[in-house]
Amino acid sequence: MAPLPKKKHSHGRTAMRRSTFKASISAISKCPSCGKLREPHKACPHCGHYK
Repeated sequence: MAPLPKKKHSHGRTAMRRSTFKASISAISKCPSCGKLREPHKACPHCGHYK
């Protein structure tokens, strides 16, 4: 049999633990070719330029 928790964790304690698993904001840079926004280390979705 697996061990079970003796007490119920409060909502605040559960929320505090889950606060580290939030989604991060991805970085955005300008394309040197066309000047539109794109993700770094990826090809530009507008003009296809990559390095």
